[in-house]
Amino acid sequence: MTDLAASSAPAPLPPTAADVAGAADVAGAAHVPDLPGAAGARRTVIEVRDLGIRYSLRFTRKTTLRQSFTNLFRRDERPTEFWALRDVSFDIAAGEVVGIIGRNGAGKSTLLKILSRITEPTEGRLTLHGRVASLLEVGTGFHPELTGRENIFLNGAILGMTRAEIIRKFDDIVSFAGVERFLDTPVKRYSSGMYVRLAFAVAAHLEPEILIVDEVLAVGDAEFQKKCLGKMHEVSRGGRTVLFVSHNMSAIQTLCDRAVWLDQGQIRADGDVNDCINAYLSQSASGSHVSDNHPVPLTPSLDLRSFEMTPATIESGARVRFKVTLAASASTLVRHVTLLIYSLQETRLAILDLRGAGFPRTLAAGETWSISGAVKSLPLVEGDYRIGIGFSADEHFEDKLGLLDVTISPRPDHSGLVPYAAPYRGIVELDFALDS
Repeated sequence: MTDLAASSAPAPLPPTAADVAGAADVAGAAHVPDLPGAAGARRTVIEVRDLGIRYSLRFTRKTTLRQSFTNLFRRDERPTEFWALRDVSFDIAAGEVVGIIGRNGAGKSTLLKILSRITEPTEGRLTLHGRVASLLEVGTGFHPELTGRENIFLNGAILGMTRAEIIRKFDDIVSFAGVERFLDTPVKRYSSGMYVRLAFAVAAHLEPEILIVDEVLAVGDAEFQKKCLGKMHEVSRGGRTVLFVSHNMSAIQTLCDRAVWLDQGQIRADGDVNDCINAYLSQSASGSHVSDNHPVPLTPSLDLRSFEMTPATIESGARVRFKVTLAASASTLVRHVTLLIYSLQETRLAILDLRGAGFPRTLAAGETWSISGAVKSLPLVEGDYRIGIGFSADEHFEDKLGLLDVTISPRPDHSGLVPYAAPYRGIVELDFALDS
């Protein structure tokens, strides 16, 4: 058991006989195996109480060299306090697979760094039971000048594996990572995807009680992501705990049975994964609609002024009209714009390629450009969907999601049959007829 408390927290009570077997402070203590829980009960492996971490922000202005030197001796500017996490409390049991969701800057990665014992909290208390393996950033725990073979031993040792344990699992690690041909090549020549494959392979084969994985899996290709999700399933089935941060809601939904939604450093929801995802996506979309009063900046010189789809309520299979208006504040080369249709879990379902509207086109300063058209039939099963755009302008290339929410209503059914539930029918509503 590893116990981490903020320096401002009260001193812990004297250890009980059970605690003596494994209480260790995070600062430099070696891993001590956890005591088993009561027979038949799911023991708690992570206990977080009133956790918070505060940073001091200092704002610097562009000044001359003389002013910069003078500012070194000034004491009149007080730093601004920023709480990255505040009043965070939860328990996680052995064998749970928990997804951490939230917007960028919500505190997800900061929480994982505290759980991985990389960062100390300002306040609150954290207790971990068991060995922790974490994969937080590309290249963490690797030396660029060492080969892949040497880094397996280095990274394994950092994560707490003995040399004998690494040797025993070496072939499995290399096979899982798929880097056999480059094993004796310095990792500074590896791509970011190869880095991640090797790092995840080492962490997953450590057989930790707690596996912590941040968004770094997004760097890997689709095949390797599938292997990673399968390995995390295998880890959880073995009674070990997985914490997984991702913006891929489909991956969270597939892998996790519970989710924790962080928003501005605090927990907004903690519970069933589907309930948390739906609440998060609904909240994320609620303030994202585009209008003249709320344009969406695409580049420093290009805004999305309006984005509409009509009618307001769309029937499955019906004709739908769309209109996109761009506005330039300076001369901007717009190479292409694409409409993106997503599920609430942010799985891409379809695109509308608008390059036939006259791209590429240079917009002059102050010029607006509206692109409109119609989808002859939108054959989606009834439910809620999200519309975004992909664009390329000047040196910028990006997808903007959640710009518009669309609700598809069911088409009238004259067969006299009760339709199957929407989730059972999939995503696309095919229009077909039986031979008489």
